[in-house]
Amino acid sequence: QLTMSLNSSTILNEENAQGAKGNTECLESLLQTPSSVQDNPLQQLQLASQEVLEKAKKSGRSKCPRCNSSRMFYCYTCFVPVETVPTKEIPTVKLPLKIDIIKHPNETDGKSTAVHAKLLAPDDVTIYKYPCIPEYEEKRHEIALVFPGPNSVSVKDIAFHLQKYTKKSVCASDDDCSREPLLKQAKIEPEEEKNPSEGISSSRSEGTRLKKIIFIDSTWNQTNKIITDERLQG
Repeated sequence: QLTMSLNSSTILNEENAQGAKGNTECLESLLQTPSSVQDNPLQQLQLASQEVLEKAKKSGRSKCPRCNSSRMFYCYTCFVPVETVPTKEIPTVKLPLKIDIIKHPNETDGKSTAVHAKLLAPDDVTIYKYPCIPEYEEKRHEIALVFPGPNSVSVKDIAFHLQKYTKKSVCASDDDCSREPLLKQAKIEPEEEKNPSEGISSSRSEGTRLKKIIFIDSTWNQTNKIITDERLQG
């Protein structure tokens, strides 16, 4: 509260001295402080122009270039923009790891916001409709499932827990578990991870690497059927 009061006083004094221009400059100065960046990490986000969407909105619904269904902006079945939204005008991003989204079969396609991830990161996001999902057993040391539960761990501790799986897999494949692992790995302690992004980058630089995140797209009442699937255990 004291900080808020001091900031308000600074803004008022600046405004009295230099008018509206001074007020704007003071606000910009306040927004650049480290504490402000922590409170609002998206303030530096660069937004692409929405002009292409405004034009498409005026034109109304259009055909999907793949299935010819009538859609607005994008096809939630084929995961592509419609004819009135040129693909080259839609920005795409490259994610630091792969994303698998497991969608409940009863979830309404048109209401799923998971499609937005596929549209903006087409090379890194894959959407599966349950029960048609991959086998993750062989890759469990590289994958994390995002879901609340009594055995859940924080994001910053993921690398530490993945390392345990890696050691188990090495031991299971070798006759003599007492000898050195095939790949020496630096120990990653949970307390060493300062934030989620550092946890991911740290795990990538060491022997333990988080390569994929799994999300479940369904209502809370429908999640039980998916989360209890044997392919997602562990």
